Amino acid sequence: MQPVCIVMIEDDEGHARLIERNIRRAGVNNEIVPFRDGTSALAYLLGPDGSGEASARRHLLILLDLNLPDMTGLDILEKVKANPHTRRSPVVVLTTTDDSREVQRCYDLGANVYITKPVNYEGFSNAIRQLGLFFSVMQVPETP
Repeated sequence: MQPVCIVMIEDDEGHARLIERNIRRAGVNNEIVPFRDGTSALAYLLGPDGSGEASARRHLLILLDLNLPDMTGLDILEKVKANPHTRRSPVVVLTTTDDSREVQRCYDLGANVYITKPVNYEGFSNAIRQLGLFFSVMQVPETP
């Protein structure tokens, strides 16, 4: 089985480093492909033609910040879940927003997990560590 590639879409470099460090600390050694904006992330996920064919044989896990410089994470989530090649890829939303309507909207669009980034470092580290443990036992379904 092909290993799962973790696609991290996070524009805050400090948060990105913290996420990666805690994923590694949890013993997850999968490749992490980082993006700082939605445009480049979507180009990677859906390919230059936008068909999603580029990800047809990839096993992806997507870490998604909702507040990006060029578009919202909701836009990305919607496109990923609407595409037949990427819709089964698990999406974990990591954001500072805990607005219940936004949380519900993410789940309605197909997010698998919604994690609110605590403002304090320790809380955020714990959330990411738990996420790392979750990744280490999770299997991504094969795309037919």
